[in-house]
Amino acid sequence: MKIRNNLRRLRLRELALLAAVMALPLIPATPIGDTFVRAAHAQEKKLDTSRLVSVGGDVTEIIYALGEENRLIARDTTSMYPEAALKLPDVGYMRALSPEGILAMNPTAIIAVEGSGPQEALNVLKNASVPFETVPNAYTRDGIIAKIDRVGTLLNVQDKAKALEEKVGADLDAAVTDAEKRPQTERKRVLFILSAQNGRIMASGTDTAADGIIQLAGAINAVGEFPGYKPLTDEAIISARPDVILMMNRGDGAGIKNEDLLAQPSIALTPAGEKKAIIRMDGLHLLGFGPRTASAVRELNAAIYGG
Repeated sequence: MKIRNNLRRLRLRELALLAAVMALPLIPATPIGDTFVRAAHAQEKKLDTSRLVSVGGDVTEIIYALGEENRLIARDTTSMYPEAALKLPDVGYMRALSPEGILAMNPTAIIAVEGSGPQEALNVLKNASVPFETVPNAYTRDGIIAKIDRVGTLLNVQDKAKALEEKVGADLDAAVTDAEKRPQTERKRVLFILSAQNGRIMASGTDTAADGIIQLAGAINAVGEFPGYKPLTDEAIISARPDVILMMNRGDGAGIKNEDLLAQPSIALTPAGEKKAIIRMDGLHLLGFGPRTASAVRELNAAIYGG
């Protein structure tokens, strides 16, 4: 009888304890995702960037704009601004990186814009245990801010990054607002030509840096019906009816000359060809989507519409 009573009291205690637990407010456990995010942030803060290789002209510009260029020991071929960056060793083109050349610099970390590669090179770097951090790349105003935020976090200079984000964001907002004042009916059609080798015109469609800057500058992409870059037929060029042709200004003399471009029948039959309306701008300034993009928007808008 005594044992039975003890068991009964034990069960009553268990039930009371269970009832008390069930009465507590539901407090979710820390999500696994949040744990990973905090761990990732902690890892980023511990990232040794004392000997840093930057890959991507926009990434390098941001590092200089943050005043953290003293960490840089090398950069990629696209990192041509500011001029001081040219004094750094060049580890190759961002999409054709040489892992041996990078490792020879003995870096503590690599910060690269999204899309850098090739994957084989990245695999070699990962196997060598060199931290390889990527920066997101989107051809929008918010995309630029996200780049600055990411680089600032990786370098553990969040306060500097916040100040730069506010400055760049305000300047870009002002430039875009001014460009958007132009009515849609007055906006010109712009054909961005990436290359024109052997008479083949490689043009820029949607989801490209060229498409993004054309829109920000208050103009219309003349070939906005396809994504990425694509060679155009003569018929497609004539049908695009561009008012202006936009190209990167190549200082090596390898690009096609204006007179040779205008001599192509398909170009000559467009409004841009008839008016000889060709705009050339520095490639990194025009397409970099970094701290100087507001300046690029103003320059392109003025070149298209005058002013």
